[in-house]
Amino acid sequence: MNSEHRCPSSQTSSPSSTAAFSISEVFFDLDAKRARLNELEAQQSDPAFWSNSDRARTVVQEVKQLKGWVTPYEDLVHRIGGAREMAELLESDPDEEMGTELEREVGRLTEAVEAFELRTMLRGPDDMRDALLTIHPGAGGTESQDWAEMLMRMYVRWAERQGFEVRVLDLLEGEEAGIKSVSIEIKGEYAYGFLKAEKGVHRLVRISPYDSQARRHTSFASVFVYPDIDDTIEVDLREEDIKMDVFRASGAGGQHVNKTSSAVRLTHIPTGIVVSCQQERSQTKNRQTAMKMLRSAIYQRKLEEQEAARALVEATKTDNSWGNQIRSYVFQPYTMVNDHRTEVKVSDVQRVMDGDLEEFIQAYLKRYGGSAA
Repeated sequence: MNSEHRCPSSQTSSPSSTAAFSISEVFFDLDAKRARLNELEAQQSDPAFWSNSDRARTVVQEVKQLKGWVTPYEDLVHRIGGAREMAELLESDPDEEMGTELEREVGRLTEAVEAFELRTMLRGPDDMRDALLTIHPGAGGTESQDWAEMLMRMYVRWAERQGFEVRVLDLLEGEEAGIKSVSIEIKGEYAYGFLKAEKGVHRLVRISPYDSQARRHTSFASVFVYPDIDDTIEVDLREEDIKMDVFRASGAGGQHVNKTSSAVRLTHIPTGIVVSCQQERSQTKNRQTAMKMLRSAIYQRKLEEQEAARALVEATKTDNSWGNQIRSYVFQPYTMVNDHRTEVKVSDVQRVMDGDLEEFIQAYLKRYGGSAA
């Protein structure tokens, strides 16, 4: 069944305006998603279903994903129907106030439909997963470390705008300001699918607050994004291949770091991948989190090897310097954020630093779809 829902034009006492959009059930394969959802919900109603915890967890996750498609779609259909009824009422009985409200609703619906359609581009095997994001400053000392911290704040703000859960897993603060590295877990539906657009080198141009002569400086920081995989994915990790070091959490303290002697660093000897966690007071919990981070990093490495791509940490790591940036953030002599892959430019740099990354992410997904550039 191919259902199209269109909001017709509305006529008010102000200049007429026309808004039309449609959502196709066939395009989103909604019939198949509903059928599968009904099948899984029927399985959940069987008392024996919960006896197999691993199977139950997998089904619950799939039900959540399917509802993430069906429920928003049906909500959009309901809202479009209401807008159409309002437009029909206005045709027979014009009302300026109601017409203004219809215009607002059409604008909101247009954005909602575009966001819904954008999700169809997130079809990679890991796009629906949570994300692990790491940031490392380039050369330049305090200036680059400050830039890395600014990026951390930007991504935390972006995640909060999406309603995602954010947890700082590991943070190493700079001596004077900024950070030397940070690892962040961002939990939310399609967090990895959206954030994979951010992987690469980010360049800052500004008058440095750390330069007594107020000169312009250029700084770099690299961002890496991994899918946060769960126990259902097989990753061959042998204990003899893992070196564990325990150390006391360091830094300025505060909300980001717990000053305990339970921090854990894991090194995967065959690949050289290193992860660390100091978020929890318990060494056991920190090791569990670090193991999850290590499994995710190795899983991503294996995926890229299978695709004949360069290895995640070493070979794909572009030089954290001039000429390799995916995006430039210019604060002086003018303000502009320019994505060099999609050529999207935003002049309000402060809005971007406050986490408004939608325009960049959408342009990336529309251009590259489910692949990584």
